[in-house]
Amino acid sequence: MATILVTGAGLIGTSFAREALAHGDAIVFFDPEPRADFIDFKLGPAKAKLVRGDVRDLPALIDAVQTFGVSTIVHTAGLIGGRVQQSLDLAFDINLGGTKNVAECVRLCGLRRLVHMSTFGVYDTRRNTGGAIDESFPRGAGRGYGNLKAAKELLLEAYADRYGFELIMLRPANVFGYGHFWSGSSGGAKMQALLQAGLDGGTARIASAETIANEYVYARDMGRAVDLAVRVAMPPQTIFNIGNGVVTPFAEVVASVARLLPGLSCEILPGEAPKSKAAPLSIAAAREHLGWSPAFDMDAAFADYLAEMKTARMGVVRL
Repeated sequence: MATILVTGAGLIGTSFAREALAHGDAIVFFDPEPRADFIDFKLGPAKAKLVRGDVRDLPALIDAVQTFGVSTIVHTAGLIGGRVQQSLDLAFDINLGGTKNVAECVRLCGLRRLVHMSTFGVYDTRRNTGGAIDESFPRGAGRGYGNLKAAKELLLEAYADRYGFELIMLRPANVFGYGHFWSGSSGGAKMQALLQAGLDGGTARIASAETIANEYVYARDMGRAVDLAVRVAMPPQTIFNIGNGVVTPFAEVVASVARLLPGLSCEILPGEAPKSKAAPLSIAAAREHLGWSPAFDMDAAFADYLAEMKTARMGVVRL
């Protein structure tokens, strides 16, 4: 049995923890505002240890690792998307400074492996893609979120090369599932708003910018990918796309929800024009080296998501 520290107790962290707990591992969440009710709903009461801590605090990270006998860190913590663009200075401190602290913690504590959550937002899609995007595609998208994620990858690669720990980095598509989206995932919040409106008989009000054609990956599939990255014998490459290999138009997303909840109404709010993805991710490397491929298509994902949302409402989990 391993003890794994997860920075960030959000959707990806809890989805991974479900998988790890099923293997008999112990989970320690390191989060500045851990939502005990959300975590207990996702995992079951008292299934994980909760440490209130900020990745900008290196001594607190080291203390958590040493106190609980941690062998591996899964790093998910950070600001996402528009929250980064709103405050680049704060995002630099949390995303890049916090990641440097995680790398230092791995080095100083002699840990074996670090699994880092990056994003498909690192890709410079201003360039002509010419087909599916694989892991060799150029990094640096221009905006704060993608550029800081690219900088985090480069920083971690330098640390792993210098100090010899195992590093695996995952670049997920837009992850969706039942969550609270404190870190700023507007895409994940959009999906939840559609389900909530359909369930309540209300109208989902979606910002124009969120009507993009996008690639998605369901949280349960994402959790399984992280779990494989934690356990697999060190593969010949260290970066893996995690997606469903399809760019899905917003109208198809709405239609998928409407098949479950026929009363769904959706209003598009005027504003920034959508910037759709032009090409899907290649997930061939994840299939070959991690043994991972998505188990949920959009319809199956929303059906599972809706069932979880209904269960949460019965238990009155407030997000």
